[in-house]
Formats: sequence, C-alpha cells, structure tokens
Amino acid sequence: MIVGVPKEIKPQENRVAATPAGSMSMVAAGHTVLVETEAGLGSGFSDEEYIESGAEIVKDVREIYSKADIIYKVKEPLEVEYPYLREGQALFTYLHLAPDPVLTQALIKSGITAIAYETVQLENGKLPLLAPMSELAGKLSIQIGATLLQKQNNGSGILLGGLPGVPQGHVVVLGGGIAGTAAAKVACGLGARVTVLDLSLDRLAYINDILHGNVATALSNPHSIAHHAAGADLLICAVLIPGAKAPKLVTEDMVKRMRPGSAIVDISIDQGGVVETIDRTTSHADPYFIKHNVIHYSVPNMPGAVPRSSTIALSNATLPYALQLANKGVERAMLENRALLNGLSVYKKKLICAAVAEAQGLEYAPASLEP
Repeated sequence: MIVGVPKEIKPQENRVAATPAGSMSMVAAGHTVLVETEAGLGSGFSDEEYIESGAEIVKDVREIYSKADIIYKVKEPLEVEYPYLREGQALFTYLHLAPDPVLTQALIKSGITAIAYETVQLENGKLPLLAPMSELAGKLSIQIGATLLQKQNNGSGILLGGLPGVPQGHVVVLGGGIAGTAAAKVACGLGARVTVLDLSLDRLAYINDILHGNVATALSNPHSIAHHAAGADLLICAVLIPGAKAPKLVTEDMVKRMRPGSAIVDISIDQGGVVETIDRTTSHADPYFIKHNVIHYSVPNMPGAVPRSSTIALSNATLPYALQLANKGVERAMLENRALLNGLSVYKKKLICAAVAEAQGLEYAPASLEP
C-alpha cells in the first residue's frame, strides 16, 4: 500500500498524522510512505528524520493525493483539498462531520472511503482514537482558562489556586468524560474549587473517588447547569455524543448571569459546541471573543497548540489501526475489526454514519461490506 501523509493546512494546526517512528513501522511492514515536505516541522520532526525512517519526501501535495491508497491525516480536509479526494482511496482522520454539511457532501461526491477517528469505537463503548486528544484538551483547557482570567485578557483577575486569605477560583466542568475528568484533575492540582456535572451518578462517584473528595459533584440538568454556571469563574464544557452534533446546554440567559470577566472554554466546539452564545469558531491566532462581559474560547483544534505532545499521543493511538488498513486492505480491515467499521462515515458515495445523518437531516445507509 501507498500511505500519504499531507501537511495539515488548517490555521495554526501543527500536528502531523505520522511521526518518523510511525513511518518506520509502516515501511517495515512493506508499505510506501509519502510525506509532504515540512509536514512534521510544526511538531519538531524534520524531513531528514522521515527520510531516515524510510519515507519519501514529496514537495507537491497533489502527488501524494494522486498516488496514495490511504490518506493519513489529523484534521478534516479543507475546501482547497476537496478536488484531490478520489474514488478508490481511503481517508483516515478526524472528520467531525455533524456540524459540517459542506464537507459531508464533498466526501460523498468524491467517492472516497472516509473513516473518522472520533467514531472508531470498541465494544465497551470506548473511543480509542478520540481519548488521547480528549484528555489533552481537558488538561489544556485549564491552562488556557487560567490565562484568560488574567486582567490583560479582559478576565476577572482571579488566580485559580487562590492564596492564604484569598478565595480560590471556582471551576465548573460540564461533562465528566475523559476530557472533563482531565480538566478536573488539573484544576484540583492548581488548588481551584472544582464542581463537576454529569448525567451519570456512577461517573460522578468515580470522579469523586479518584480525586479523593476534592471536587463537588452534581447531576447535570438545566437547573443545576444554570445554578453552577452563575457562580463559575471558569466554565469548561466537555460534553460528547459520539459522532453527533453537541446539544446546546448553556443558554444565552445562563451566560448573561455569569460574573463579568469569567471565562468559558468549550472543548465541544469541534462538534458544534454546547454554548448558545458561541456562534463561531475561533483560532489559536485569535482565540477568544467577549459577549455579555464573558470571555468565550472556541478553538476547534485545541491540541494543535501543543503539537509535539499531541502528535506523539495521536500517532501512538492511530498507528495500529492505520497499519491494519494498510496490511489487510481497507475493506478487510473493517470486516475484521468492528471498531474500525464503526468509524466508517462515507462509503461508495453514501453517508454511513447515522448520527451525522440525523444532525443534517439526511438519509444514511448502514455499513454493508462484502468479504
């Protein structure tokens, strides 16, 4: 198989799908790896390191798309890349299609087989290719939020950990999954007062246990969200419905009731976001906006801010699956690994993912692969 690794072109996206170590594993398995020149530079990997791993460096990205059987990426293709997608090719990357009907139609029209990292799902419900980036985004959200609260960023000027005789900042985490739990851990580590909201009492009990009672917990419902958001210095939104558009849980009225200078970091923004007042995504270059005197952070590729760490973590998770696709062929790999089949979003010019279809009001075809 020929595996193509293009350079990511989303603004301030410095991750790359394959590290030199990943490339070496692909080559050792008998595959050809084409890496676009400087694709790894933002993550600290030089072209020379890829060459040493056995990969070929390609200057023109169109050559990669024209030759590769599998396109191995980090983020969804942007509009300039749509014409490169073709029938008989597989795309393995984060897609987050639910809030993006334009990309959905482009993938369907192209005839490409598109497999989304975020919906590759194990029998136990775990999302192995989303988990490392969710954990990273959760940890990063507190680091970002603490900075947003500084006065020079129009924040309230609160130190999350407080001081002797000085109250701690209050961090409210909406969602107790991997991202929310990671956020709560870091916030507790800083010494903040932390409250976690989730729909599952079992999950709240787990979080309370692993954090040794250092967090308050509450069942998530409109009343408790409104109550706790109003008292938050920093609101972290970490709600996920796999493959589906995020529900709007934080209303504009709730935001209006938050204290001036408080901040919201919406980790769920890559699936449309859960905050009603966030009507646009932001970027690492221009990461936040202010509405109702509250700072709103809505960068959809948060891990791109720490590409060295996130690239290694992502490659560690995705490489075994990418190798299965290359070693066995795309269809056989999905037939033999249900988790990969769960990630199938577009196949033979048909939308396969039910959650995306529901979000966009489209019909979908259940996955049907012939051995």
